[in-house]
Formats: sequence, structure tokens, C-alpha cells
Amino acid sequence: MLHDRVLVRIDTAEGERRSSGGIVIPATAAVGRRLTWADVVATGQNVRTVEPGDRVLFDPEDRGEVEVRGVGYVLLRERDLHAVASERLEGSDDSTGLYL
Repeated sequence: MLHDRVLVRIDTAEGERRSSGGIVIPATAAVGRRLTWADVVATGQNVRTVEPGDRVLFDPEDRGEVEVRGVGYVLLRERDLHAVASERLEGSDDSTGLYL
């Protein structure tokens, strides 16, 4: 990975969802401009806020897709990330493990 690039893998097991009221929303339902969570696989040398193993939130419209050895990945710039969920941040008393 070069510069400020982040390689992520999207969880493709997104099937039907449930609303807070218990209504089942099928996977084929159209959803307007929804952000997506993905797992960081690799980072470039200039990336400062994320590490491999973190989960990141990004806009799926601003992405570049790449296939490596038959597995699909998404290539992003660090500045395109909206939030990071990380296990390594949960050590402090006031930390939720999520930073925006």
C-alpha cells in the first residue's frame, strides 16, 4: 500500500435487516445514501488513524474496487473515512472504542 491509502474488505453478509420496531427490511430494498462498515486489511505508510484490524465507516459511492487473488477489496484514501471502531482504543476509562 502506498501513501495515505487504506485497503478494506466489506462484509458481504448483509442480508435482510430489522428496524427498531421489528419490521423486516429485505436486502433488495432501496436505501438512500447509506454509509458502509468494512474491516481494514492494509494501510499505506502515511496513514495515521487506522491500523489493520480496525473497522471503518465510509461512503460506498467514493470507492475504488480491486480484486486480489479472487477476493474483492475496496481501496480508499484515509480522508474518505468517516469513523473508526477499534478494539485498541477501549483501554481508557472514558473510551467507547469509536472515534469520528
